[in-house]
Amino acid sequence: MAHRRLPAFAVEYLEGGAEEEATLARNLAAFASYRFLPRALVDVSSRDQSISLFDRAMSLPFAIAPTGLNGLFRNKADVLLARAAAEAGIPFIQSTMSNDRMEDVAAVPNLRHWWQLYVFGERSIRDALVARAERAQCEALVLTIDAQFYGDREWEQRRFAHPGRLSLGSILEAALHPLWAATTLSGGMPSFVNALDFLPKDRRGFFESAFWIRANMDHALDWDEAARLRGLWPRKFLIKGLLNPDDVQRAVSIGADGVILSNHGGRQLDWTVAALDVLQEARRRVGAGLTLIVDGGVRRGTDVLKALALGADAALIGRATLYGLAAAGQNGVTRAIDIFREEIDRDLGLLGARSVKDLGPGFLTR
Repeated sequence: MAHRRLPAFAVEYLEGGAEEEATLARNLAAFASYRFLPRALVDVSSRDQSISLFDRAMSLPFAIAPTGLNGLFRNKADVLLARAAAEAGIPFIQSTMSNDRMEDVAAVPNLRHWWQLYVFGERSIRDALVARAERAQCEALVLTIDAQFYGDREWEQRRFAHPGRLSLGSILEAALHPLWAATTLSGGMPSFVNALDFLPKDRRGFFESAFWIRANMDHALDWDEAARLRGLWPRKFLIKGLLNPDDVQRAVSIGADGVILSNHGGRQLDWTVAALDVLQEARRRVGAGLTLIVDGGVRRGTDVLKALALGADAALIGRATLYGLAAAGQNGVTRAIDIFREEIDRDLGLLGARSVKDLGPGFLTR
């Protein structure tokens, strides 16, 4: 449904990875490399997939990952994602590169609202965004550290005449999708409203601002700056984009409450490991004291179960809910969440596990 509705350049943005897309493929292969060892003759007449994340109960063991440029898929995309997350009782992580105001998302009733921070430009910019997130009562700050250089997404060469300008072919192809235009561009081209005040006045168009931010990411971002941001933030603080277990340990030393093991959905450095590849070692290093969340390649309920069995506290879903968003707006996001809920419930029963809390490495083999 999403493919039918979206123009090709938007589909490629949703699906694409960097260079050979080896990391993108590894994310899927890492989950596929594990097989289940189900337990037999277990009373699974009732099944429980609830977890506790930062001392708050959740009925589902996953959250919605931060994704930028969602305005390519639907007008008010981030608000729609947030509403569906709030109804399901799961966190929604809003990206710095979102196209809805932080405060508008924060206004969604009953939302567990986390703010994802990209570090670009002068220090005053990041500090201002952190202060806004605090005023908006965001539950958590998620510092993303694997995007200080923009990944080489070669598909863009097919769709753009040059940076910031779609090719004539892409424009003509997009014109063949009137439903997309009506539900996405009804208010004009989206903008990066949370970063707009920090951009030069001549670089505030949709593509121009994206390329300006991309060119002004802080290449000097280091552990000292991460620790400083930790000190500014009064609530839960997570670092997203770590893959090396040594770095996971170091995150503990600067006071992080959690780490999101991630390779940015295969869109940054190619030929990296998948988060699942390092999960068990990361858990061994930090014990139960640090919240570990996994993203990348989570496409099915069985993927969530595998991540939990290997030591994750929760998983993030990104592309899955964007497909729902592109296909049918908020109802589509809700349907994507429901598919995961139904799969996890059924698969727990088939696996012979009463609860996700019962899962462990003994349920898996390579």
